[in-house]
Amino acid sequence: MTKPAGRRTQRPPRVFVLDCEALSLAVRGDRRMIAWIDLAARGEAEVVTSPMTLVEAYDGRTTEQRWDWVLSRLKVADIGKDETRQARRLLADAKLHGHKYAIDAVLAVIARQQKGQVTVFTSDVDDLERLLPDSIVVKKV
Repeated sequence: MTKPAGRRTQRPPRVFVLDCEALSLAVRGDRRMIAWIDLAARGEAEVVTSPMTLVEAYDGRTTEQRWDWVLSRLKVADIGKDETRQARRLLADAKLHGHKYAIDAVLAVIARQQKGQVTVFTSDVDDLERLLPDSIVVKKV
């Protein structure tokens, strides 16, 4: 059976969620991270992170221009009471707690809210795999 003319099967959108290390690599000009971010600039993906990740990734050695360039290519998710409540529940379900996991839990909530093919780029693969469903890809940076 053939598809009707003029109808294309659209792929679900690609969404990349960046943790602190992934964002830091992008700001420092890591070629692999820049290649992923460039997909967003071309409209082939969306790149998302949390406001806390921006603070955590800050490095005073990097120029404001470099930060501005990377930030212009990503979306910073809004975090409110509902998201923090969801993050607390994720931590409780995974039997995790404390500041070591707090930002990862918020990032997991953000990743779960995205529509499409979601990939989380992280240095904390084990932690995020505990907080995310199997439908979300966790990729080591």
